[in-house]
Amino acid sequence: MNLFDQISEDIKKAMLAREKVRLEALRGAKKEFLEAKTAKGANGELSDDAAMKILVKMVKQRKESARIYEENSRPELAENELAEAAVLEEYLPKQLSAEELEAEIRAIIAETGATGPREMGKVMGVATKRLAGRAEGRAVSETVKSILNSL
Repeated sequence: MNLFDQISEDIKKAMLAREKVRLEALRGAKKEFLEAKTAKGANGELSDDAAMKILVKMVKQRKESARIYEENSRPELAENELAEAAVLEEYLPKQLSAEELEAEIRAIIAETGATGPREMGKVMGVATKRLAGRAEGRAVSETVKSILNSL
């Protein structure tokens, strides 16, 4: 079952269980999926890779919104955003730990033959493709930068 169908099924389950936060998060995801399927240039299909990218973007948006709500003393709104982000994260692959991320990036650096900070773009190009959905872009960038600076 692909991600689109899985989320559609889980929407039905959330409605039956009356899980309001889960239902809202999944409906939002399905809306984004439908928009991607019907976007200009799309062939009416949505690959799991494309769906994964949409979910990563949505989780990132929810976390950013939560941070802004916290800064503006609105913890109840931040709590809701974080709850929705947690629901969406269930559909993403397991996130890499800091140690696993560092090991992956060291392997990519060895593979690309990068020797210093000037070659960060080359490493980031490979790393963002290979680690998509498994690590946050900011964490990847910071790790690549620190490793390349220490070479």
